Amino acid sequence: MSKKLVEVSSLRVGGYVIVDDIACRVTDIQTSRPGKHGHAKARIEAVGLVNPVKKIIIRPGHDKIEVPIVEKKGAQVLSIHEDIANVMDSETYETFDIKIPEELKDQVKEGSQVVYWIILNEKILKQIK
Repeated sequence: MSKKLVEVSSLRVGGYVIVDDIACRVTDIQTSRPGKHGHAKARIEAVGLVNPVKKIIIRPGHDKIEVPIVEKKGAQVLSIHEDIANVMDSETYETFDIKIPEELKDQVKEGSQVVYWIILNEKILKQIK
């Protein structure tokens, strides 16, 4: 899996984080001050990149947390069958099937150029070029 460890205190809004084995985008971070015997805590709100599931976690600021490495690649649509597109990667010429998201169904046509993301070894169609 393509992920790395970073400190919770280095996370920023708009960045990525893995919560319960789900890759998410950070939507809000709130930090508390350290207590008499404790550490500063961070409350992180995140929304899933694949399915928009809202997740909230609370961790000490010095803890390590996993962050996904998101690869953004281009491809060309070869054929379409219902909600699955057969695409060819623009760099490696690898062909594979990818699910077409509901919001892009009307725009994806054979021969069109698309952008897809690889998140935790899962390929997701993101936009039309």
